Amino acid sequence: MTYTISWLGALLVVLPTVIQGRAITQINGLLMFPVLLLGPSVTGIVLTGMLDGREGLRELFSRIGHWRVNVRWYAAILIPPVLVLAVLFSLHALLSSSFSPHLNPKGILYGIVPGFLEEIGWMGFAFPRMQRGRSVLSAGLLLGLLWGIWHLPVIDFLGAAYPHGMFWLSFALSFIVAMMAIRLLIVWVYSHTQSILLAQLIHISSTGSLVVFSPLFITPAQEALWYGIYAGTLWLAVALIIVCDSKHLVYESP
Repeated sequence: MTYTISWLGALLVVLPTVIQGRAITQINGLLMFPVLLLGPSVTGIVLTGMLDGREGLRELFSRIGHWRVNVRWYAAILIPPVLVLAVLFSLHALLSSSFSPHLNPKGILYGIVPGFLEEIGWMGFAFPRMQRGRSVLSAGLLLGLLWGIWHLPVIDFLGAAYPHGMFWLSFALSFIVAMMAIRLLIVWVYSHTQSILLAQLIHISSTGSLVVFSPLFITPAQEALWYGIYAGTLWLAVALIIVCDSKHLVYESP
């Protein structure tokens, strides 16, 4: 249902342009984002209401408002921006000044709406059901893959190097792999706190930092490179989390 609403809606946005035989522009791509976001949020709320009734909706929104957790879990919000900056400053020092981070504080706005709306569906509805009979890790990997692929209609409009041309595939794969790692980070925190709010804040931090710090003058090849290294760095952090908390992530299941 999420894919149907999001992808069909995105298609309808660009359909007039395609019918007229014109190329899809970056403006068209940006217009697809609001429609894409309706998929997870609408699906999460509607299906929760259909399957669990008012009590389910009440419980869903209580998890969205759940903020009283140990302060250490809020530290996870800092992981994405710290790693983004570490990768970009390293590439700036080792390869080229083109990788120098840009500072665009308004970019955080691009994280707030997706982070708030998407997690209603991903962690509010999908993850608890996907975890039935699965470990936290396996459910998180599956959801992360689905989440990454969900971005495909707009993936060429992400980052600063539109269009990515011959580097589209490498950029797309790097992006999806990075999103899988971010999803595991979110799942790890959520499984310990049951806080959708924290999931939303980590999502906001992840998406926002990519926009806030993304280099402005960068080629598609350079963008595919730094996203690939960022994805690898995220997975190193996630691997450390898995090793340190393997009992909970790997062996426990509901």
